[in-house]
Amino acid sequence: MFYHMYRILILLVLIVQCVLPVRGAGYASWQPDLLGDGYEMRRLDQGTDYSGPVVSTIIRKCVADTVAGGVRRGVLYVHGFNDYFFNADMGDRFVAHGYDFYAVDLRKYGRSILKGQRMFEVRDISEYYPDIDSALVIMRRSGIDEVVLMGHSTGGLITACFMASSSAGKVDALILNSPFLDWNLGWKEKLVPLISWIGGIFPDMPISQGKSTAYAESLLKRYHGYWNYDTQWKLQQSPDVTAGWVRAIDRAQRSLRDGKAKIRVPILLMYSAESVTGDTWTPEHNKADGVLDVRDIRRYGLMLGPDVTCIKVVGGLHDLMLSDPRLLSVLYPRIFAWLCKVLPE
Repeated sequence: MFYHMYRILILLVLIVQCVLPVRGAGYASWQPDLLGDGYEMRRLDQGTDYSGPVVSTIIRKCVADTVAGGVRRGVLYVHGFNDYFFNADMGDRFVAHGYDFYAVDLRKYGRSILKGQRMFEVRDISEYYPDIDSALVIMRRSGIDEVVLMGHSTGGLITACFMASSSAGKVDALILNSPFLDWNLGWKEKLVPLISWIGGIFPDMPISQGKSTAYAESLLKRYHGYWNYDTQWKLQQSPDVTAGWVRAIDRAQRSLRDGKAKIRVPILLMYSAESVTGDTWTPEHNKADGVLDVRDIRRYGLMLGPDVTCIKVVGGLHDLMLSDPRLLSVLYPRIFAWLCKVLPE
């Protein structure tokens, strides 16, 4: 009930923005983004929560020339845990195919981190829904007719929960890139229910995620990868989480498996062909998912709705869109072919 009231409030505020001049920093106007090359950013005030003031940030790059009277399409990308939007290559590819590209840095991530905040903190996945809602409203207000929602890892879990629990009328298709639909902790998974229960009482209790830097080494150009990004926003070593965070993730995953909610739009479910384990980098880390169990992704992903298309990516990393560029030259055409099928001209 309270979430729906909050959504209505956001819609009213954004409608008022169309009529009144923007004042103050709460809803700032579009500004050049740190990515440059036509990318813009806009920070949105999302009120306060248990940690104080929170904001989200929308990043976009739009198609330069649009056909008058034609259908305008847009993509909204939601990043994963310990992450933010930096993949301009992905945005550029969507723009080149006629999609206005939007991404959101969720509250307490990347461009949205405020001084004194605990990075990545969350106690319920629905806390992110206003961040997504705000971006979708702005996209529709800008003239976009059809929207594709795309989420990676924890962002895949968030977007799946969002689509399962809210009206799908404003989103026309869902792309999931290695969504975090189940834990990959071995015997430690038996402790998750206990930690989740503790999280309801002591949400700030820290929970270690280990010391491995293998995944970061598979991504960063300075090691064995192909990409550069801000390691103050996407840390090389996964930081401690809290019992409250574990509770939020566990409850979200369970909600998608209880059989009550189904996603009614077409879903593209993408995952690597295999997983790799080990805290120390090996060459296998550069051609497999070093974070999740790909068997779980497929198993639970197929439960999300009646129209799920799977793409198993041989040689793909956990974030498939950060894999070897030679692999991406094959993967992107498959994504756009699927989009042409589910969103025909």
